[in-house]
Amino acid sequence: MTQASMDAPQSSVAELAKRASAASRQLAKLSNERRSEILTKAANAIEQNAERILDSNIRDCRAAEATVAAGQMSPSVFARLKLSTRGVEEMAARVRDVARLPDPLGRCLAATELDQNLVLYRETCPLGVIGIVFEARPDVVPQVAALALKSGNAVLLKGGSEAIHTNEALVEIWRDCLESFPSVPPESVALLQTRVDVMELLKLERDVDLIIPRGSRELVEFVAQNSRIPVLGHGEGICHVYVDRAAHVEKAIKITLDSKTQYPAACNAVETLLVHQEIAAEFLPRAALELTRAAVELRACPKTLALLKRQEVVQAEEADWGMEYSDLILSIKIVPNLDDAIAHIRRYGSRHTETIVTEDAEAAKKFMEEIDAAGVFHNASTRFADGFRYGLGAELGISTGKFHARGPVGLEGLTTYKYKLFGNGQTVAEYSSGARHFTHRILPQ
Repeated sequence: MTQASMDAPQSSVAELAKRASAASRQLAKLSNERRSEILTKAANAIEQNAERILDSNIRDCRAAEATVAAGQMSPSVFARLKLSTRGVEEMAARVRDVARLPDPLGRCLAATELDQNLVLYRETCPLGVIGIVFEARPDVVPQVAALALKSGNAVLLKGGSEAIHTNEALVEIWRDCLESFPSVPPESVALLQTRVDVMELLKLERDVDLIIPRGSRELVEFVAQNSRIPVLGHGEGICHVYVDRAAHVEKAIKITLDSKTQYPAACNAVETLLVHQEIAAEFLPRAALELTRAAVELRACPKTLALLKRQEVVQAEEADWGMEYSDLILSIKIVPNLDDAIAHIRRYGSRHTETIVTEDAEAAKKFMEEIDAAGVFHNASTRFADGFRYGLGAELGISTGKFHARGPVGLEGLTTYKYKLFGNGQTVAEYSSGARHFTHRILPQ
């Protein structure tokens, strides 16, 4: 039995959280150079253990095949579960990307002279202990572990049972690597095992500082409703591509195809295509042809059905406009104008990622300003909504909320700040009496 699999049964989740909290205090003391050194070694260990990781993943995939055949697991979830040699190489590459990022800790965000010899600094620091509950995707393990270590946080991981062998292998490899660094407690990374563990985790507000659920809307809602710990997560990725009347048709086809087919199981894949009525006759027949060639099932509004007259296009139901397919399925709707496109997105979107395809700068400006989403793009695929592509090295997930962190959550989302005040014996009474006066002078950082 691996060390990772031994932890949870032999220790309660509460004990693991207390150890993680103590470990996080040690991590916060490490220099950026040491944290980066550890991550580089962890990346090497992932590559060196590629065969072991893939063997573990094969075990998980074989067990999942029967679940897929029985209709108990969707093909999109199975796609997230399955690893390849390239996938393992990308795991290592993302860890190295995080290692190369600037130090997120100890950054001065603001400096204010309150009075002579009384100076206030606002400085970044770690959150402490992060609990992450995720489904299917084993690549979450090295991404989260890397971001947590780089930002001085400990992490408690709970993956789905469908990836249990892969997750155990990855956590054990990571912890074996940490043994080479006595200053890093192995308790800074732990793997939980059961749903009962999750329920206990959600109650540990004294030792766990943030919970990040990654998976279905049901998972995110369950975690948010059953914990007093702050929760950072997104419920759904109902993303739209709006093709404006001033769109370049070839560009619009290219962006639509990439947004839908490059990786349809991703939360940033497009689910609904909105098309201005003035360009529909020119754009839609060509786009539909390319989409059907890519095996995309099209569900269309009545106007689109009348225009395309294709047997393989079916009529969309009301539920389709608010559906996250995570599959090769796309809803299509012709809209009268830009305002109607914005109104549709406001009604059915999940505030994840929305894009407009247009050569009209004013239309683009209106869309970018009026759409309320974590990512709003102009002439670009929705698939760019990703921590690595944003230059964050990796990501913990994409937050559709508005507090603490929004969009792809990288290192910045795992830090908070503290105020540091340096004085020379001043008291508040002196200022209340008028003996002293505040200067409140902003200082260069």
